[in-house]
Amino acid sequence: QAMLWPLLPALVLFSVLSVVQVQTAPCQTCRKLTDSFIKGLDKTSNKNFGGGNTAWEEENLAKYARSETRLLEIVEAACEKSDFDCNKLLEQIEDQVETWWFHRQQEAPDLFEWLCIEELPLCCPPGRFGPDCKECLSGPGGVCGGLGRCEGEGTRLGDGECVCDPGYFGQLCQSCADGYYREKSSNHSTPACAACYHSCKKCSGPENYKCLECKPGWLFHDNKCVDTDECGTELARCSSNTYCHNTDGSYECRGCDQACVGCMGSGPARCKKCARGYKLRGAKCLDVDECSERAIACPGLNEVCFNDEGSFRCECADGFIRRDSICVENQPLSKKGRECRSDKTTTDCYQVIMHLYLLLGKNIAPK
Repeated sequence: QAMLWPLLPALVLFSVLSVVQVQTAPCQTCRKLTDSFIKGLDKTSNKNFGGGNTAWEEENLAKYARSETRLLEIVEAACEKSDFDCNKLLEQIEDQVETWWFHRQQEAPDLFEWLCIEELPLCCPPGRFGPDCKECLSGPGGVCGGLGRCEGEGTRLGDGECVCDPGYFGQLCQSCADGYYREKSSNHSTPACAACYHSCKKCSGPENYKCLECKPGWLFHDNKCVDTDECGTELARCSSNTYCHNTDGSYECRGCDQACVGCMGSGPARCKKCARGYKLRGAKCLDVDECSERAIACPGLNEVCFNDEGSFRCECADGFIRRDSICVENQPLSKKGRECRSDKTTTDCYQVIMHLYLLLGKNIAPK
């Protein structure tokens, strides 16, 4: 039976692709699609026609159960419109979905197994991986000894190697990793691996005195791993204007205080040299108040000096604004301008007009 696939709005955007191209689609997309399809089956399984005639409803429900109409309803809701991979795969497998729906449901009730594993194929059964669905490494406890996962399990990808849980390593995750030790067990099962003291690479127990080998950055002393002070032993490599700060098993390079040019630690008291705008007072490099120490810090007329950390700035005094690098009086000139137009020869008028031209940024003298 032919389906009205062009009616599906989510699918009309994609061109028809071959099954060979389908084989490159990821297994998780196929699994997601089949899971959504099964949910659609459940959602449409109790369709109520509401006719009031039981015999009529049973007959029509039986027809609806395997109908193209029901399939279309399920397919339309199988993928979200924004899910490109799902919609692309659904368009490519039109024939397979129709075949399963009309001919294979009874003999192959598991859609995922029939479609994603056998028909396309994109996935593998549990415990298998790769193009040929080879068996994952197994041992006591199952795949990877029950202490890890098989890389690519359930898909046509991966190399099948065991990716061990934290604390374990080995082909079947049978050994304890660095920083872990084998606990004692009261029964006959293989004891678990537990964490050593944080400074131990190898140990015989969780206490700090049961280290057998130390992690990098620690020294073995009296059955304990003692932190190496890289800063005190000159093992650290810090760039200029930073200093070394020791940490457990390592060190950090931290920035010097802004008052310093080079330093031996944090704060203005550990400077090798004071930065510009700072001066050594006692043991500290402290800010220089340029406004009080300089004879004329701000030489401009109507300027006021403000001290900043390591510097200073010059701003116009209250009632003045900066125009062309000079501070001029900030006041309306319209009234004075009108007074000048009545008498342009007086000295006061000339000064007002010059003031006006300065504010406008024009170097034009009145005629």
